[in-house]
Amino acid sequence: MTADTAAPAPHIEDVVGRLDLAETSRTPVGDDGTWPALTLDEAYTAQAALFARRTARGEHEAGLKLGFTSAAKMRQMGVSDLIVGRLTDAMRIAEGDILDPAALIHPRVEPEVAFRVARDVDLADPAADLLSSVDAVAPAMEIIDSRYEGFRFDLPRVVADNTSAARYVIGAWAPLDPPALGNLGVTLRVDGRDTAFGSTSAILGHPMRTLTRLQALGARLGLRLRAGAVVLAGAATAAVPLPVGHVEVAVATLGRAGIRVEGARHE
Repeated sequence: MTADTAAPAPHIEDVVGRLDLAETSRTPVGDDGTWPALTLDEAYTAQAALFARRTARGEHEAGLKLGFTSAAKMRQMGVSDLIVGRLTDAMRIAEGDILDPAALIHPRVEPEVAFRVARDVDLADPAADLLSSVDAVAPAMEIIDSRYEGFRFDLPRVVADNTSAARYVIGAWAPLDPPALGNLGVTLRVDGRDTAFGSTSAILGHPMRTLTRLQALGARLGLRLRAGAVVLAGAATAAVPLPVGHVEVAVATLGRAGIRVEGARHE
């Protein structure tokens, strides 16, 4: 997703190593007083290095995700700035498939809207136009899984941890109709029971605004998107612990996306 070249500084590489081990071992990182302090720019450098480790293990870039695009999510996590993370093909769960929560640490789920990019876009190019490059929209769910103990972090730490990205699910794509996305009801359901309610208007007032914010942030970070890439626009509600059962998001007029969660949580 970026043109990263220089090797990270030792304290950044320390963070990368700890986070990578936490994810691969499914053991959260506690704050033992030795955690290196990071600036926000250093945190994005750590995120890029983590992403490079994933691609070196055979994963492929699949898109980008935005975090903290709703007031509810900002309040829940105690932060106030929009952030961006990276998606790989290994994070995607096909609609209707099964997820074993033991593969994660302490997963939470949140309903979202996803956009599909129709052509390559280099966000660092001043002539790039992300809005005109998006051709489709779909209901989606993101499963987040902070690698920090108790989901406790500050802004640089969550950025370094790839914005808690873990898994995502996308429903059927529909042609993009921006005016129709402004205030759609969003429902999270478990085994047919409604458990959380929201609106697409909770996503920066309108989900399309996330694309403008992503273009500005992506230009600063040197990000790019390939044709077919996914952009997760952010949560329409606060995240809730991922339950066992059939978990589904429904977005009015757009449709549904769901998976089955089977098995015990990793402890």
